[in-house]
Amino acid sequence: MVKKVLKSYDYSIVSVYILISLFGLVMVYSASMVTAIQLGQDSNFFYKKQLINLLMSFVAFVVMSIIPYKLFKSNKMLVAIMLLSVVGLVSLNFIGNNVNNATSWISVGARSIQPSEFVKLGMIIYLAAVYAKKQSYINDFNKGVAPPILFLIFITFLTIVQPDLGTASIIFVTGLMMVLCSGMNWKNLLKLVMIGVIAVVIFSPIILLKSDDIFTEERMGRIYSFTDPFQYEVDEGHQLVNSYLAIGSGGWKGVGLGKSVQKLGYLPEAHTDFIMAIIAEELGIFGVGFVLVCLGYIVLKGFYIGMKCKDPFGSLLAFGISGMLGFQTFINLGGASGMIPITGVTLPFVSYGGSSLLVLSLALGLLMNVAMFSNYEMKYKTEKSNTIKKEERFTRAPQVF
Repeated sequence: MVKKVLKSYDYSIVSVYILISLFGLVMVYSASMVTAIQLGQDSNFFYKKQLINLLMSFVAFVVMSIIPYKLFKSNKMLVAIMLLSVVGLVSLNFIGNNVNNATSWISVGARSIQPSEFVKLGMIIYLAAVYAKKQSYINDFNKGVAPPILFLIFITFLTIVQPDLGTASIIFVTGLMMVLCSGMNWKNLLKLVMIGVIAVVIFSPIILLKSDDIFTEERMGRIYSFTDPFQYEVDEGHQLVNSYLAIGSGGWKGVGLGKSVQKLGYLPEAHTDFIMAIIAEELGIFGVGFVLVCLGYIVLKGFYIGMKCKDPFGSLLAFGISGMLGFQTFINLGGASGMIPITGVTLPFVSYGGSSLLVLSLALGLLMNVAMFSNYEMKYKTEKSNTIKKEERFTRAPQVF
């Protein structure tokens, strides 16, 4: 039994996960050395913290890949996810720490936890479980479609007012993608559009009350600088301009590992949101290509697992996790390259950050679990079923002596 289970694991995902995580650890060390010294720390400061984050995350990945994913479908688990999501986001208004004009972190001893990161995975599990249970009446809009979406809108709103527009967009877009994959018809899709309009009308006055916190001068400057960063180079456009310089300096081969100029205090957040710019500068198109191939493989593999899985819950989990990884990658790379406004979202498995790496590792472990059970059921249960059918045909066949 154990051997069959081990044979059913998709070790290609494990290999890619280890490769990109170790690559990210090296790049965090390279990109953060100067920043650590400027903060009065040892040059290995961020590297050591990220190494601990990676070890904890790998343990979480292994544990999540072992625990049967169907356990997360229970009603008690869903209630816990809903309560913890709401409590975690609401508590930020009382005990949250303000970092870069966003109250998104809670201090726990010497470490900080970002609740919205865990909410991303929690919402995927919640939506997958709820819509899997509603398959028999998924086209009944009032019972099958609307209730989970209302909760999704509520959670998105709580994330926006932190304010954390990047994570809020990931939660909302991932949730909508899962709704589209739930099996509902196009009539319900049109009703969803109407709900979206109503939600905007209802929540707009509330958002406007906190407009000074959400639409700060810095955030509006990011939008203005996105259109013409060189016009705002001294202020809001400084980060994007230096990202351009880093990317443009790398060329095909890069200037060499550890030899970036922009990380010497010119490019803010070089080891977090803009680590891809440093990768492009030091390792060129080959370094960028390596990251894109690894992340692209995980995302596409996840969608393949979702299409192959016969269990609606497992299938929706795979689609949700893959969608979250893909969209988060797009937002990070879009911000660093000037395709979209900067939102402060990490590059999956590569950027510095404990909560982000832990949640992404948990999500990937869950995806591994879905793949394992799907492979196991397809391979060994099919073999067992065929063996039984052969035995039945043999016993029913006339005996000739």
